[in-house]
Amino acid sequence: MSKKNTREPERTLMKDELMVQKEFEALMCEYLNSNHRRKVERVLKAFNFAKQAHAGVKRRDGDPYIMHPLAVARIVCGEMGLGSTSICAALLHDVVEDTEYEVKDIANMFNDKIAQLVDGLTKISGGIFSETDSKQAENFRKLLLTMSSDIRVILIKMADRLHNMRTLGAMRTDKQFKIAGETMFIYAPLAHRLGLFTIKTELEDLSFKYEHPEEYRTITEKLKDSEESRQRLFDNFARPVRLRLQELDLTYEMKTRVKSAYSIWNKMNLKNVPFDDIYDIFAVRIIFEPTGDVDEKNLCWDIYAAITDIYRTRPDRLRDWVSR
Repeated sequence: MSKKNTREPERTLMKDELMVQKEFEALMCEYLNSNHRRKVERVLKAFNFAKQAHAGVKRRDGDPYIMHPLAVARIVCGEMGLGSTSICAALLHDVVEDTEYEVKDIANMFNDKIAQLVDGLTKISGGIFSETDSKQAENFRKLLLTMSSDIRVILIKMADRLHNMRTLGAMRTDKQFKIAGETMFIYAPLAHRLGLFTIKTELEDLSFKYEHPEEYRTITEKLKDSEESRQRLFDNFARPVRLRLQELDLTYEMKTRVKSAYSIWNKMNLKNVPFDDIYDIFAVRIIFEPTGDVDEKNLCWDIYAAITDIYRTRPDRLRDWVSR
């Protein structure tokens, strides 16, 4: 065997190690920048334990398996704002299911709360849908019961599903379709109920991508093609509005929001109209900091008045969210 061939596994191992270390450092950076108490040793211990437990195992995309728990922990920390207990449970969430370790080992190594979270995640692991209706109902019952015992189990499970959806391209087509359908039917509505609106939108879009690939591609391409014109429209719209808002002496930010591909497709089907007849693809949001001596609702009406002094309203398309 040549020296080149003998060094190849060593290079792959070093590359994998660097990848894992970089992901862990990113997790720690997010954790240390959060408002939670700094329990760095506990998180490091959970990482090292999970890394050792999953050593030598690869995901379907070729990455070391530990990259998945790390990604789930980053979603739990950075996108959900949960603390060290949930981060540790996310790092350990597949250990009991996929290795020889048991829940009691997690309790002995860490504490009962982390072990309970891992146990809950293990019990609802796998798909909600299965080959038989009775099994499907049982899994769904477990999911609902877990919500009542500790909501963090569901939040971590949601993060687990989100990362699996983000990496679904490595799966077989039939698996993609099954998992996407389950995500659209169970996880996206659940995310909405839990107030995880950004995650809900991403789950819907990713499910749509695999369930209706052609429609997804067409809509995303049209959104990309119209990006520059939307930016020009926003710049022209925002310029006079900013001048008026300065007169109100407000602390605010103006953001744009582009409707998701799934939401556009859904509206096209509901109203039976083409892409070009969807008029709320692009929206502008003004988010202000209320002052202590002025009622928030009155400030909303002041901003509304400032905008309608510049632009005419469309009464047939106007919805009043302030008075509700």
